[in-house]
Amino acid sequence: MQQLSSADEFVSVKRLDIKRIEEILRSSSLEGFRKELDDVFGDIRFIELRSLVLRMYVCTDIYIAARSFARDLGVSDSSFTELFGDTDDIEIRLSTVVGTVEFLAALVEQCIRWRIESGRDGSSANVVRNACDYIEANYMRDDISLSTIAREVGLSPTYFSALFKKETGRGLSDYLNMVRIDKSKQLLCCTSKMIYEIAFEVGFQDYRYFSQIFKKYTGQTPRQFQNSANVRT
Repeated sequence: MQQLSSADEFVSVKRLDIKRIEEILRSSSLEGFRKELDDVFGDIRFIELRSLVLRMYVCTDIYIAARSFARDLGVSDSSFTELFGDTDDIEIRLSTVVGTVEFLAALVEQCIRWRIESGRDGSSANVVRNACDYIEANYMRDDISLSTIAREVGLSPTYFSALFKKETGRGLSDYLNMVRIDKSKQLLCCTSKMIYEIAFEVGFQDYRYFSQIFKKYTGQTPRQFQNSANVRT
């Protein structure tokens, strides 16, 4: 294995994205977290690090993220440190790279177990279900977006977008439009409101754009749909 230079080691470690660790803690399963964690280590070439100081840097950042997460779950500091020590004890875990990786994996695994036991399971399915519930309650808002929904479920927009599509088979924008069109169909059938009023009520600020999206999803313009619904009734 080619060794990194000291400068390369520093640059590599600076690529550590602690948000990815936080996302693993919040949403990964016991079965899948290790691959995701190994991907994080692979991105920063952790097993190639010779510098104890840089390994300490990585380990401390992950330790602090895990401890903060455990506190949010209601795990006491004494329970946490009984298993994993305090920040002052981390150095004794760093004698080998492999040992450090295993320590951090055990740390993340225990936090996921605490999350599941607490009833606040942030598994992928639950995260997406919470997002869908949020959309159902807020689809009419003109400021609802990938960023606002991702913030609501505690994930970065990029990670959440990929997770949502994986779980639902739809992009977030597609899903939001689908919900809005379904709501507008109910209003077109059951109220005497003007079409532009219905468009605004379900979250579309532009009537022409609403008509385009409506036809894309239904094959009809809002007026055609409304007329056909009136004929049926």
